[in-house]
Amino acid sequence: MMKSIDVAKAAIKLALSTREEEERLARDYKKAGILSTGVDVGGNLIQSIPKIIERALVASKRTGIIQNLHIHEGAIIGAAREAINQVSEKATGFSVGGKIGIARSGEHISICLFLSIGVLHLDDMVIGLAHRSIPVLENEKVYFKSE
Repeated sequence: MMKSIDVAKAAIKLALSTREEEERLARDYKKAGILSTGVDVGGNLIQSIPKIIERALVASKRTGIIQNLHIHEGAIIGAAREAINQVSEKATGFSVGGKIGIARSGEHISICLFLSIGVLHLDDMVIGLAHRSIPVLENEKVYFKSE
């Protein structure tokens, strides 16, 4: 059975990964019972908030992490907003670039937002992590069910 900490670790590793590493990690995680994906993000943080949330939601649906249900969408949106809140104090007003890592196993969903903050010729880094719980639905694959 995957615990929330295992799902959070997967989301963090995905957010820190390159595209090539992400593909390998996603395959390995799937074998271990974790569905996952990564999404690139960038721009002015405040102006990018709606786009970050939208990309997390679309990627989660596209990869089968969640279904097109209000409770699933709300969990992704809530976790994405929480991760953004955690990085906003450091990144507000600056141009950022980075990645969202999303992972789910059973009822556990974690979103990690890793950003590089452009400050003149120096870059700073920031990370936000959030977890939500959603029920495993009867029509979902047994693959998700925690034993």
